[in-house]
Amino acid sequence: MSQEPVSLASALASFADQWSPRIVTTVNDYDVRVAKVEGEHVWHVHDHTDEFFLVLDGELHIALRASGTERTVVLPRGSVFTVPRGTEHKPYAPVPTEILLLEPTGTSTVGDRHDEVPAHVDATTGHALARPA
Repeated sequence: MSQEPVSLASALASFADQWSPRIVTTVNDYDVRVAKVEGEHVWHVHDHTDEFFLVLDGELHIALRASGTERTVVLPRGSVFTVPRGTEHKPYAPVPTEILLLEPTGTSTVGDRHDEVPAHVDATTGHALARPA
């Protein structure tokens, strides 16, 4: 972990991959990740952890399935939402969107259970942020 401040704008400018988060720092046993997203992710569930979303730019929709019902929350720029553990969900960004995620270190981007992962979704526990030399 760097002992220097991290510019989120610079971190986001350092990569172009969609649905492929970069770890910008850690807090205790949690990763703070940033990602660029557009289009659909995959239906998935995190059995043991909540998932926190902050929309930095753009708009994120999160479809949720729980107790036999389905609903979608819409997060405009500056909004936060936490998907409770055990809730099946599928993020979708209708426009290019930048998000910040807070998840326990080692949490998979496609959860513990998921549909087939499409080629444009990176099934990862986060990538290290490229640091300037």
